[in-house]
Amino acid sequence: MARTPVAPMAVAAYALKDASSWWDQINESRLWQDRIFHVLASLYGIVAAVALVQLVRIQLRVPEYGWTTQKVFHFLNFLVNGVRSLVFVFRRDVQKLQPEIVQHILLDMPSLAFFTTYALLVLFWAEIYYQARAVSTDGLRPSFYTINAVVYTVQVVLWLIIWWKPIPPLIILSKMFFSGVSLFAALGFLLYGGRLFLMLKRFPVESKGRRKKLQEVGYVTTICFTCFLVRSIMMCFDAFDEAADLDVLDHPILNFIYYLLVEILPSSLVLFILRKLPPKRGITQYHPIR
Repeated sequence: MARTPVAPMAVAAYALKDASSWWDQINESRLWQDRIFHVLASLYGIVAAVALVQLVRIQLRVPEYGWTTQKVFHFLNFLVNGVRSLVFVFRRDVQKLQPEIVQHILLDMPSLAFFTTYALLVLFWAEIYYQARAVSTDGLRPSFYTINAVVYTVQVVLWLIIWWKPIPPLIILSKMFFSGVSLFAALGFLLYGGRLFLMLKRFPVESKGRRKKLQEVGYVTTICFTCFLVRSIMMCFDAFDEAADLDVLDHPILNFIYYLLVEILPSSLVLFILRKLPPKRGITQYHPIR
């Protein structure tokens, strides 16, 4: 009778071991590695195509304007997802590139561009928020350019140092820096997305388009805050735990989960939510990017 409880524990332990074995078999299989990387490439390609189609639709809708914030946002989405798609198509070849710093650049540069793409959305919301409160927005764009310049400069300096002396502490520092950048972006969405959401919520109920805009800001804020927060946490694990390393071929399942959660799914949802075309000229005023 005393041995009865042991059976369920033994079954659970066996199931856990079997699941671990399944995970390891897929990770170590060259065939499954290629399949997963090609699936990622296909998903990124689809998102890139959607962003490009939307960019063309916007251009056809308001051809008289130049590079508006909306056009730049969709172009950057196309660029980021297109480059990611190509990297995963040739993922095995990328891993063979020398010097090793080239691998880091090809894998990390799209992440920096992803940050810029969605920082642009934070900038757009900040401008709307301050304009609605009759506060000057003259310093917002210079701040946006300065922040991006600092982020790219620091990252390039880290790449050059790693190229000169590729020691593990420097690679950890590079990953922790990007973790911090991602956390900064998450807080930006929480701050300005939250402020804009609360401001819209105080508008009269009968305000035209209030409910739809409120949902749009709420959904996008939640999605982007979550994706950048998850990226920040994952980069911390990536920096200190070899089992969570994303820059190797034998972690395809982890790569799939990570890129699906922090880039593919958020980009797809945001592009869907922001799919509305700008109004035609003459219907309402449409401000180009300055």
